Formats: sequence, structure tokens, C-alpha cells
Amino acid sequence: MAQRASKHYGNLTRRDLLDLGLSDGGIAYRTRIGRLHRVYRGVYAVGRRALTPLERASAAVLACGPGAALSHSSAMALWGYWKRWDEPFEVTVPGDRRTPGITVHRSMTLHRRDLTTQLGIRVSTPARTVFDLAPRQSDKAIKRTVNTALHSPWLHESELNELVTRLCHLPPARRIAPLLGLDGTPPRAQWEDEFPVFCHSHGLPDPAMGTQIDGYIVDALFPDQKVIVELDSWEFHKSRIAFETDRERDAETLAGGFVTVRITWERLERRPHEEAARLRNILTGRDRERQAA
Repeated sequence: MAQRASKHYGNLTRRDLLDLGLSDGGIAYRTRIGRLHRVYRGVYAVGRRALTPLERASAAVLACGPGAALSHSSAMALWGYWKRWDEPFEVTVPGDRRTPGITVHRSMTLHRRDLTTQLGIRVSTPARTVFDLAPRQSDKAIKRTVNTALHSPWLHESELNELVTRLCHLPPARRIAPLLGLDGTPPRAQWEDEFPVFCHSHGLPDPAMGTQIDGYIVDALFPDQKVIVELDSWEFHKSRIAFETDRERDAETLAGGFVTVRITWERLERRPHEEAARLRNILTGRDRERQAA
């Protein structure tokens, strides 16, 4: 009994106990004398109470039956994205099972590829966990969650891309997609054509596009203020080589007296007035510095 229970952090289901030869009366007797401890309906800890988060999380999944998996905030804790375990535990099931003491989610879109095992507990994949959590989070919190997950060894961006594309008709996908460069970012040539239009429409000076500085081609330059604007997107700069090249260029042009401002398509599209005001303040500040010199 103990050997079988060790596979599930010391927990066994009522079905397991019956298979091992115990009767209902035997289960009741062992519960009464403290050899079994009821954790959830139909799940028992062998020998002692289930106390640790992993012991109780494993019991919660067992209690919800075949196909169940730890999910949502509980999955975030299991993957290590959150440091705190909250109860009741959250479990997603393919059917319509309800278990007292557990927050059970029913999903009609849960695919086998959305489930895995971590630390011996069946759980939603990191991609599915991020997706499931999105409806209860603010935009800022979603960004933080996606960033945390992508910087872990458990999630590759391609896996989140696949899930968002597969479930693109659902609201969480529409909120996560822009963070992955799936929001219709235009071709780079079009983007660079539109930045001068953006500047003109907000009363900013005309930028020089594609200018060479210290051997580097920069996206846009305000020459009087010595301000470089790089029109960034994750798609253009997601490799390590591109990342390092960008930072080296920023450092070398800064040594020559040029400051670099990085603007993303998402910010230009969603908050154009805010971005224009920020850029205007930077240009005005540089003008003051130039006049004071």
C-alpha cells in the first residue's frame, strides 16, 4: 500500500484501496484508527495527513478523476511561476465532475497536448496555464505572466504561439497574441514609411530615415537633437545576435553624443498620443541641453 501511495505523494484513491483488497469497512476502520486520513472525497493519505502543497495538490488531482489536471493558479505554483500556493486547489477536468473543497474547471477545448506531468503531478502545460489564467488578469499582469513563463526552462515561445493560433477565437488568445508579435505588425518597410507620418501628425520634427551614424544604419534620426529612434518589434530583434548588436550600437552611438529611444508598433498603435508626448519631451530636453552648452 505504501509503495503504491508513494507514486502520488502518499495518496491513494478509494478505488486503489479496493483494488488492494480492502473493503469499505476496512477503509472506514483504518480511517478511524489513523492509518488512513481522508484528504478529499474518495482520496486518502496513507499513514499520516497530507500537509505539504505537493501532497495536497496530488490528492486534489486524484479526487477529480481520470483526465483531471492541476491548472490555473495551482499550476502556476507547481511550475514555480508563483511562490505561493493558494487553496482551494484548481483542477481542470474534461467532463462535469464536481468535488467539494476543490475549484473545478470544465474545459471543452482541453487537448492532450495541453497536459503534461511535472514533479509527478498531472498539470496543464505552461502555455495552457498562461492561457487559462489570462481572463482573470489585467493587461499588465498578463504581460508579467507571459514574460515570467517565457524566461523559464519549461516554455518556448513556439508552444504559446501554437496554442494561441489554435484557440484564436477565444478571448484569452486575443489578449496574449499582441505580446507574441501576432498582432498584425506590418512589414518593416511599411513601418518605417509610417513613422514620418506619425511625427508630422503630432507636430514633431521631420526625422531622417535610414541615416548612417558611426558605421551603423539607424531607423530614424532627429539630427538637431541627436536623438535616434529605433522602431522595435520582437520579430525583428528576438535573436541573441540581434539583441547584442542593438546594445553595442546603442553604446557606441551614445559615446558619440546620440541617445537612442526605442518605440514599438504596439505602443504607436495603442497609445499614439502618449508616445508622441514622450518623444516631444525628450526632444525638448535635448534642445535645452544643446542651448545651455
